[in-house]
Amino acid sequence: MSKLRLGILLSGRGSNFEAIARNVQNGVLNCEIGFVFSNRPAAPGLALARTMGLHCDSLEMTGTDRAAYDTQVAALLKKNGVDVVCLAGYMRLLSGHFVSQFPQRILNIHPSLLPAFPGLDAQYQALMHGVKVTGCTVHFVDDGLDSGPILLQAPVAVLDDDSVETLSQRILAEEHRIYSEAIAWVARGDYRLDGRRVMKT
Repeated sequence: MSKLRLGILLSGRGSNFEAIARNVQNGVLNCEIGFVFSNRPAAPGLALARTMGLHCDSLEMTGTDRAAYDTQVAALLKKNGVDVVCLAGYMRLLSGHFVSQFPQRILNIHPSLLPAFPGLDAQYQALMHGVKVTGCTVHFVDDGLDSGPILLQAPVAVLDDDSVETLSQRILAEEHRIYSEAIAWVARGDYRLDGRRVMKT
């Protein structure tokens, strides 16, 4: 049986990508990274992927509408035989057309316990709201904003003296842990969807 081929989409430093890649390298994840893509050619995460010898590409967004851009990205993923797409700090809202090309095969990690605090600056939202616990969520991507079915979540306590930076660091450590766990779960295929609930089988 061939290994699941992952396509990683990133926009920045790629710390979640690096955690996934290290787990692939050391055998914790029984997958392979088939393709790494960035919407920012100068993204540090893309440079890191190149040093790891992974196949990479990027496309400038300037002058391209969202649907046309996403069509190009989806074509690149398919050309490289990607089975599951993993968003790792990819700072673009995917079009419905893109999502339809990979139904229930796009994963995202978000720094809150969804459905609380979707969108940008989730850690800041948590601090401003005064919650005592926040965390991170791995979910399937649909055509809404951080609204797809949830695979895994990890709680993180909010401390009285937390800043956005300190809270983000503790959440990120949990992101690195549960993202690979969720990918392994998908790779094994031992789950089913019951409405919005992702159930182990």
